[in-house]
Formats: sequence, structure tokens, C-alpha cells
Amino acid sequence: MARTGRVSTTILGAFEVSQNGDPANWSTPSGSGGIGGAMDMAAGGARVIAICHHCERSGRSKLVERLSYPPTALGCVKSVVTDLAWIDIDADGFLLRETVPGVSVDDIRSATGAPLRVANDAREMQFD
Repeated sequence: MARTGRVSTTILGAFEVSQNGDPANWSTPSGSGGIGGAMDMAAGGARVIAICHHCERSGRSKLVERLSYPPTALGCVKSVVTDLAWIDIDADGFLLRETVPGVSVDDIRSATGAPLRVANDAREMQFD
């Protein structure tokens, strides 16, 4: 279904996401992981949302200027949801849309490994 464009939105886990929307989710430098169907889903033309922790355990950001892992696809991620924020990706890079309650914009900016713009209508997430 992903290959034929019948899926409108795809959600993929990611090791990293670059500021131009490249996801990396299938291999680590140690060689663990596998491709699976992520490449098909990313290349199928659907809106791609990546989900991940904002930072690695070491504190290194997973939202980066350039990938350090092999890319799964190029320029396909439109949004990233992390444990800190909802961030859209457009032609100018990362755009903060929503923050997790209790997390400041400055905290998110310092945890992001690439320039982060803040949307005029950025707000705190609501969980009803």
C-alpha cells in the first residue's frame, strides 16, 4: 500500500532526522538494525512523521544538521515528534510547533543539533 501511494501518512521511528527532512532509521555505526519496510514507506509519497527521543542517552541531539547514520530516504520527513516537542520541517529547516508541558523553548533549542525556528503560533501541547 505504501508503494502505490494509498497511504496518506506514515509514522517511522528514527535514529536521527536532519534539518532537510532526511531520516535515518535502519542502521547504526555498529551495524545493528535492519532496513525492513521503512524505505518503502518513506518513498511512497505519503506525509512522513518521524518519532524519536530528542537526544541520545549521551545527550547528543537526534535532530541534526546532517545525518551521521546512513539515510533511509531523502527529504521525506515533514514533522518530528519527540519527548520534548512537535517540530515541522520546511525549506528553512526545523520549525517548533508545540512544546511538551514544562519544557521551555530554550530547553528545546539547546537540545536540538541544528538551527530551530519558533512558529508564531507555537504553543504547549494539550492532552485531553
